[in-house]
Amino acid sequence: MTAVAGNLAAVRARIASAAVAVGRDPREIELLAVSKRQPAASVREAHAAGQRLFGENRVQEFGAKAGEVADLDDVAWHMIGSLQTNKVRELLAVRGLALLHSLDRVGLADALQRELARDPGRELATLLQVNATGEASKHGCEPDAAAALLEHIAAACPGIRVRGLMAMGPLAGDPAPVFAAVAALRQRLSDRFALPLPVLSLGMTGDLEAAVAAGSTLVRIGTAVFGERV
Repeated sequence: MTAVAGNLAAVRARIASAAVAVGRDPREIELLAVSKRQPAASVREAHAAGQRLFGENRVQEFGAKAGEVADLDDVAWHMIGSLQTNKVRELLAVRGLALLHSLDRVGLADALQRELARDPGRELATLLQVNATGEASKHGCEPDAAAALLEHIAAACPGIRVRGLMAMGPLAGDPAPVFAAVAALRQRLSDRFALPLPVLSLGMTGDLEAAVAAGSTLVRIGTAVFGERV
């Protein structure tokens, strides 16, 4: 067993243990292997161990890496980093893009819609990124602004399919209240807009268990899978 394969097995065991501890089915929680600043060889190693979901946070690196492993045609790529409007076209050209986690403002939604409209019928699955901690170092819309953003997307961006929310835990302190607040926000938005919003992207290597307890359906794990970034 390779190092990455062993790490993946350990992370999957953590997810399963955390789920069982709060009465959840481990199959409800997907593992996104965050491969940013890791070589394409590491993606191949993880793929050989059964991993199919991978996350990147910089468009240029994302496009290059996806191209290097283009022969792995069952890989689903997620863009998890903050996205500038001038990178939208480059992002949407990446083969295998399955989900954008970081839709956080009207201007970005409009830029995405303009580019999607160039290919009639194309849709993009997204998450709204929420800055649930109020920390200046984090991107995301304010929780109180999420409804207005979702309303704008529904009215003006027919190519965008919002699938849920993404947020990060605090730099220090207990992440549980933050994650609980994001889960509650997702429920309020789902009820208000009659949208299922099935995806709740919460949790990284250090706060995986708290995220699962709060209802996360997708955990973003980098270091525990690939080791320290190169």
